[in-house]
Amino acid sequence: MKDQRRRSSLPRLSWFAVEHLLLLPLGALIAMVWVNAVPESYYRFTYAVSFTVNDVGMVFFFALITKEVVEATVPGGVLHPWRRALLPVIAAIGATALPALIHKQIVVALDEPMLAGGWPVSLATDLAVSYFVARIIFRKHPVIPFVLLLGIACDAIGFLALALFNPESDLHLATGALIVAVAVGMAAALRRTRVKSFWPYLIGAGSASWYGFFWSGLHPALALVPIVPFLPHAARDPGFFVDARPEARDTLSQFEIWWRYPAQVALFVFGLVNAGVPIGALELGTLGLPIAVLAGRPLGVLAGAGIARVGGLHFPHRVGWRDVLVGGLTAAMGFTVGLFFCTALLPPGQLRSETSMGVLLSLAGAPLALLFAKILHVGRFSEH
Repeated sequence: MKDQRRRSSLPRLSWFAVEHLLLLPLGALIAMVWVNAVPESYYRFTYAVSFTVNDVGMVFFFALITKEVVEATVPGGVLHPWRRALLPVIAAIGATALPALIHKQIVVALDEPMLAGGWPVSLATDLAVSYFVARIIFRKHPVIPFVLLLGIACDAIGFLALALFNPESDLHLATGALIVAVAVGMAAALRRTRVKSFWPYLIGAGSASWYGFFWSGLHPALALVPIVPFLPHAARDPGFFVDARPEARDTLSQFEIWWRYPAQVALFVFGLVNAGVPIGALELGTLGLPIAVLAGRPLGVLAGAGIARVGGLHFPHRVGWRDVLVGGLTAAMGFTVGLFFCTALLPPGQLRSETSMGVLLSLAGAPLALLFAKILHVGRFSEH
């Protein structure tokens, strides 16, 4: 079978790295060493390839993330029915509002008014990093699609804040939204005419959506997020993180089979291109951002989820408050989306460097999430 042949063609060590999602941290580790050893060489490399990697290559990773969310919302999925799918979206309001409020209070307390304009950075969630850490902790637990949908909603709120509170940004939201709407219409038409190959969705609707995101000033890597739900798929969820069988005929499964290995390679280069932050002097103001997101995100998720529960919404099956707390920590890391916000909001110089270092320090959410998972006995540390 095609998938088995592709797997067997990989060296054993390479296959282990792909299967255990080790390519992203490997790329990040190489980047950190490279930028602090030979910075000129690293910056030349990233200047040459960053657009291709971040805005094109990562399209397929985010498409596969969306595929998991789509399958989780069909009958039998952990986010079905709508009362379960809507809860992480409502929780995202608390997950963004509380970090922003904490960040503002820290800036006031430290008397660092120049850092106040960077508050939208506290809204960012890096789906790639969150997915990686959540998979390590929870493996195939149903809290993962909850975290993914939470992260998508947080980033949507962040981009909206960027557009509303950064008047100097070159955003054309109305025009971009119109182009994306046309792309969605194309995908819907392909679905109605029962087009089974994923290529017309990808080349036609996907390309139009990418251009719409790019023109709007938003992250083009999210271009397939509104398109993937229109790919014909199985009527019931086969199980969360159950790999599509090579003989599967539905379009969504064929898309996954074709792109899951290239997406892993894109993750490696993504880490290599984006994780190269020089280790500079740690200013006191730098600590405001990681404190805001590492404390505010999980507590905000709990608050938002609590309000949603009072309103009649439900957690997925087998997901409890402890899982949501740890999941909120995995969603606290901004990384590349946070760095993107830094570039859009702050001028080059010391201020941007301090905030970027704060974004990098938010990666402490990974060991914190592991620690809390162990203390609370969730995920891989569960007693069951």
